Amino acid sequence: MKSLITLVVGIAMGAALAWALAIPKVRARAATNEARFSQLAMDQLNDQQRPLGEQIMKVSSIGLGGPYNLMLRSPVMGERFFMMLDYLRFNTSVPRRLNELAILIQARLWTSQVEWRAHYPLALKAGLSQAVADELAQGKRPTSMKPDEAVVYDLCMELSTRQELSDATFQRVRAIFSDQQIVDLVALSGTYVTAAMLMKAAADEGTPNGKVALLQPLPVH
Repeated sequence: MKSLITLVVGIAMGAALAWALAIPKVRARAATNEARFSQLAMDQLNDQQRPLGEQIMKVSSIGLGGPYNLMLRSPVMGERFFMMLDYLRFNTSVPRRLNELAILIQARLWTSQVEWRAHYPLALKAGLSQAVADELAQGKRPTSMKPDEAVVYDLCMELSTRQELSDATFQRVRAIFSDQQIVDLVALSGTYVTAAMLMKAAADEGTPNGKVALLQPLPVH
């Protein structure tokens, strides 16, 4: 019996050690900023990719980098996704200040340096308080949000972290936003999750060379 217990304990300790060793390897690979997908340039694009690349360059502050570098790998999907981004950024029914706040929330949740670096100045320009943006960057619920900002924050956070929206929060959302605005906000959140996932899959989404990381990883719960 004692030998059996010793064997079970040994197996458990071995599994725990293997798990512990596996975690640093995964994180270490991400930290090396390896390029799983080489950065495309306009002169490298084929006939299917070039029209999308030209559309991207008209509006992008990061050239063909960020999620665009992966979208170009699947140009038909990329074109459709670009159209969604175009609507949700420039033609949405949601006021720009609140739209940019919703984008920053996803950037923060995903520790997406590219999304944050691109949209932080846009959010401030749209009228979001720097205090709100900076507290959000620290992983805190901002204390000085306006009432409509607090509703956007709760909507996005509940859907993203709980995978549901409470009746109480929905009633607050309903009191401020139209059906179209609610749908646009939800679609915006999901779309920027997709953008963050594309960059995380590429493993080269991190901070540009020579620049300080604007976001630190959130604690893992």
